[in-house]
Amino acid sequence: MKAMALWSEGDWFAALGAVALFAFLGAGLLIATRRAREVLGHPRGLFVLFYAEMWERFSYYGMRALLVLYLTKFWLFADGKANLIYGAYGSLVYITPVLGGYVADRWLGQRKAVVFGGVLLALGHLFMAVEGLRGVADPLVKQADPAINVFWLALALIIVGSGFLKANISVIVGQLYGLTDTRRDSAYTIFYMGVNAGAAFGTILVGYLGETIGWAWGFGLAGVGMVLGLAIFLTGKAALEGHGEPPARLARGTEWRIYAVGLAAVAMAWGLIQVQSVIGNLLAVSGVAMLGFTLYQAFKLPKEPRERIFAILFLVAVNPIFWGLFEQAGGSLNLYTDRFVDRQGVPTSLFQSINPIYIILFAPAFAALWQWLARRGLEPSAPTKFALALVQGALSFLVFAWGARSVGAEAMTPVLFVFLIYLFQTTGELCLSPVGLSAMTRLAPAHLGSFIMGAWFYTTALGQFVAGRIGEATGGESGEMSKALTLAIYEKIGWVTLGVAVVVFVAARLVTRWMHLDTLDAAPANDRPAAA
Repeated sequence: MKAMALWSEGDWFAALGAVALFAFLGAGLLIATRRAREVLGHPRGLFVLFYAEMWERFSYYGMRALLVLYLTKFWLFADGKANLIYGAYGSLVYITPVLGGYVADRWLGQRKAVVFGGVLLALGHLFMAVEGLRGVADPLVKQADPAINVFWLALALIIVGSGFLKANISVIVGQLYGLTDTRRDSAYTIFYMGVNAGAAFGTILVGYLGETIGWAWGFGLAGVGMVLGLAIFLTGKAALEGHGEPPARLARGTEWRIYAVGLAAVAMAWGLIQVQSVIGNLLAVSGVAMLGFTLYQAFKLPKEPRERIFAILFLVAVNPIFWGLFEQAGGSLNLYTDRFVDRQGVPTSLFQSINPIYIILFAPAFAALWQWLARRGLEPSAPTKFALALVQGALSFLVFAWGARSVGAEAMTPVLFVFLIYLFQTTGELCLSPVGLSAMTRLAPAHLGSFIMGAWFYTTALGQFVAGRIGEATGGESGEMSKALTLAIYEKIGWVTLGVAVVVFVAARLVTRWMHLDTLDAAPANDRPAAA
């Protein structure tokens, strides 16, 4: 009984997570090796992809939960700089899938792209476990340690590996089903649950080991998780039934040249992640170029498809605003939780599991709510849902700032308000993320479908960089976070976002008219959206 009493809430939480994760591992290996063609009424390949993606998300989100803490506590970067690195890393992770998807579609095929990406990710997460000098108090000496280059290499490998794996594994899910197969939506729901289960377990277990035993233990576990996901994917190749293969016979020389280009991309990412201002400039230039190309294509189309592209541009413009707020979770909010929240003995990184757990709990309820409203003709339009997402994102920071100040400037913020900020952000995410993906596929003309989806991921990447800039501001002139300044910034961005939400609400009716939903099915074949 005494031993049990010594365990904190975080210890019990991590132990339960470990038990559940080992159960998932056993189930994944069992499904990957069994011969049955279907499992629970779905192709066996769906569950091979489910478990492979679950372990990849386990690694990615586990490492994400520790990254800013590791930058500030081990490498001794200033808080503002650490947040900027975090934002730059996140933006590159969301840009590379556009290129990885193109390479897979054009030459490599999704399956080989996922394997190559998985190898790079496993190496990246394992390299994160390489630590440099210990116990050095001088940040300049610390960051001059040659081991810092191994750290940058680890981030670069994860960035490029995500590019090859992230979008392509989702594409294979769709390939398992015919276009008219009624199981497609439920298949993506099951797959989405795997994503969030991996995110929850990763933040709990990787974060727990990293903070309580040692950074190398946490990052090492993330690397082991990626190896397990890759092993399940390779073992379950037969379950994919030939899907995801190259579009044409691929010469071995061509294949190896693609892998060489991938490694060259790692070298490029290694340089970019160290010069964050360059990433901001690249995002700005590429954003203007993408906007110009989209408008050029739009004005070549008839009235209705042209206005649908205008609607897409409006939704795409809103996207980075929300993610700029949401991604404070892994950056400034993570640091604030570590220093100014009454965590009651729970390691900081474990709070990163709240969002994926909320997603698992609330996603089915939101899907049912939209259907219930649709049957009564009351379902909000996509632009209105985006406005609702911004309102909830704004409220998350306003409520958090109010709650933190309500107990006094010197008191620790009650942990209740951490749960509330994640609650508002999660419900906002459910109003924006799946709705946005659906809108892109419904509204984009068939010949621009992949480009428009790439633009959506691009603006998510832009949101990640915006998040890094907001986080950098919480460090103030000294670079070190203060409670008062952080709360002031949170309150300011809350009010600004609320104002933007009002504008989106006002514009929603016009943007909905631009979508021309009543004539989607009657559009000419060349102008018809890819999902129609």
